[in-house]
This record gives sequence, C-alpha cells and structure tokens, in this order.
Amino acid sequence: MAEHYDALETRSPEAREAQLFAGLPAQIARAKAEAPGYARHLAEVEPAAVVDRAALAGLPLLRKSEIARLQAEAPPFGGLATGGAGWGGLAGRVFTSPGPIYELEGRDSDYARLARALFAAGFRPGELIHNAFAYHLTPGGWVMDWGARALGCAVVPAGVGNTEQQVAAIRHLAPAGYTGTPDFLKVLLDKAEEGGGRPLTSIRRALVSGGALFPSLRQEYRARGVACFQCYASAELGLIAYETAAPDGGPNPGMLVDEALILEIVRPGTGDPVPPGEVGEVVVTNFNPLYPMVRLATGDLSALLEGPSPCGRTAPRIRGWLGRADQTTKVKGMFVHPSQIAEVVRRHPEIRKARLEVTREGEQDAMTLLCETAATGEGLAAAVAGTLAEVTKLKGKVVLQAPDSLPNDGKVISDERTYG
Repeated sequence: MAEHYDALETRSPEAREAQLFAGLPAQIARAKAEAPGYARHLAEVEPAAVVDRAALAGLPLLRKSEIARLQAEAPPFGGLATGGAGWGGLAGRVFTSPGPIYELEGRDSDYARLARALFAAGFRPGELIHNAFAYHLTPGGWVMDWGARALGCAVVPAGVGNTEQQVAAIRHLAPAGYTGTPDFLKVLLDKAEEGGGRPLTSIRRALVSGGALFPSLRQEYRARGVACFQCYASAELGLIAYETAAPDGGPNPGMLVDEALILEIVRPGTGDPVPPGEVGEVVVTNFNPLYPMVRLATGDLSALLEGPSPCGRTAPRIRGWLGRADQTTKVKGMFVHPSQIAEVVRRHPEIRKARLEVTREGEQDAMTLLCETAATGEGLAAAVAGTLAEVTKLKGKVVLQAPDSLPNDGKVISDERTYG
C-alpha cells in the first residue's frame, strides 16, 4: 500500500521551492492582467522580479478582513477573480461565508485539494465517508465531498443537524470514517449511546477542520476507537496544511504545508517574515488561476517547525492553528467578528458595553455574552440571546452585569480556550 499520496510529497525541499517560484511570476502577471483589483493592488509590482521569498516579502499583503469591503465596493468578487465573461466561464459553484464574503469554486475535480489530507489521515479508495460539513451556501461540505470522491471514496452528504437521522444512517451504512467539525463527531457518538444505545463502531478514522481539535477531545476519540486528524483550510485557499499519521496511530508533530501554495509566517501587523519557531500570522500565496490569492494575510496565528516530518514527507511544517492575530474567533467552525458583537449592542440600547467569552463546555465550544447594563427588565437577556444567534448564526448564553464591571482592556471577544 502506498505510503504517500503522490511523488510531490517526497521531493527535495529545494526542488519544491524551485518549482513554486518558477511558476509565481506567471501567476502574479495573470492576476494583474485579468483581475482589476489586483491591477490596482499590485500596480507597483514587476511580476518577473518575484522569484524568491525575499522578493515575495516585498509585496503588499491582502488582508482577508478587507475582502468583504472590496466585494461591497466592486461586486461580486472585489475585482480579485479572473476567468472571462459570464458565470459559465467563472465558476462551478459560488459560496457565501460570514462577513459576508463570496467565494468561487472552479470546475476541476478536487478543486480545494482535500484528497491529499484525507489520504494522510488514513482514508483509502473504496471506503464510505460520512461528511458532516455544511452544504448550504458555505463551501465546507462541497470541497470535502469533492476531495473524498477524487480519492475514490463514496460520500454520505450528511451536512449539519438532524443528529438522530445521521446516527441512524451511520448505523445502517457503516461508513469507515467521518469528516466534519471536531465537536460534532462527539455529538454523534454520544447521541448513539444515549440510554444504553449501541456505539457507532464502524467509524475508525476522522478528518476534522473548521475549529481547533483540543488534545483532550482527540484523546477521547482515540479511547473510543477513532483515529482523529485535522487539516487547516479556508474557502479562499482550499487546503493549507494537514496532519499525518505516526506508526502508533496518533499524529506526527506539526502540520505539513500543502504542495500547491507558498506559506509565510509574518509578524502580525506587518508583512515581515519571522524566524522558524516564532509565532506570527499565516500568509499564503496560491496558484489558483480562477481566484488568485497573492500574500493573503489570513489573520490566523502559527509558527514554522524546523526539520523534516517523521512520516517521510518533505514539505514545510507549521505548529497548527494557534489562534487569531485579531479578535476574530472561530466558534464551532464559524468565525465570530468584533463587528458582529457591536451589531448586537447597537440593536439593544440598554447595553452599555459587551464582551463575548469563548470557552469549552463538555468538549464543545461555548459562547457567553457579558453585557453591562443598568436595565434588569424581564426578558432582556433572552432578547439579546436571540439577537446574538441571529447575527452570529450561533447560540450563546447572555449574562447581564452591572455597569463598569467588565475589564477596561479593549477586548470585545475573549478566547479563553486552551490550545495544544
């Protein structure tokens, strides 16, 4: 049985670097020529000169947080897409994510390159995968579905919710693995065992994304017979990095950077690369001809690891997702922005100040909105909770507190989870 997905994974680091930077000038030239937004953003850049990391570091950052504004000013994609006239020439699918940000999916098989991560997590052709990423409007379900089928697997397009129906389908179809957010697999396993129910024994491996896989949760899955691995991906970039399996069934240290992009770690607030080991912001340049991303500053924090992976793959490694460079926080696979908390406050004049605390409860993400208010009228907390759910698409508790009781530290969102 093959140990690696393809020969790209074991080429020398020098060969990988040479191939990536050999193709970069043409990618930048295409972006400038066919995407008006890049023509403006990279107006001072000479594509032929961008032939190494030092030259790339001199290009301006495109911040993910700016994309929604660019798209509002120049619908539909902020002038960042190429691909010719008409929707038929542009995309196979169009998605919307919180922000809102609209994204393109091309027509190629495995457009987001998830098959590589699935293979590294132990999935093999001929297996059935239960895919619990959302298919409605957002890209998660579709890109994982396409990756699984490109690998040669069949897919149960489960999506989110309908827990009892999903458990019944798993019992009947006996899929070998699960893909979805880290927390929802536990929801399914626990639901199956309620009232002494029979465990879901067919699922033996999982590839999760859309949120942090906390060490305690990974260990719980392992104790229940599921080898759980994670990958790091985004709607604009597809697969960014992925875990590989160690001989003992657990993960090798770090996450391997995907073969089809250039990743930098820069000092937050700047575009300056930091040394290996230093935590900084993840910046990615891809080679997508339809939706190019040139030095996209993701807002995510990570650090480069030195040395090769024990699995034999030679790509650069990062420590994984280490939080956000800004206060934007991912909860249950969805980004929650400070602007959303401000919108909740705007809709309830009784609130003087608010702070969203994100914690873990029962191995699941939990949100609590602390609100300074002099009002104590019955129903205010419930009304604010309803607004919070409407604005963020996530449920959370609301606690009313006395004025001046919150810390004066500028935080609108406080992520109090502990990352491994």
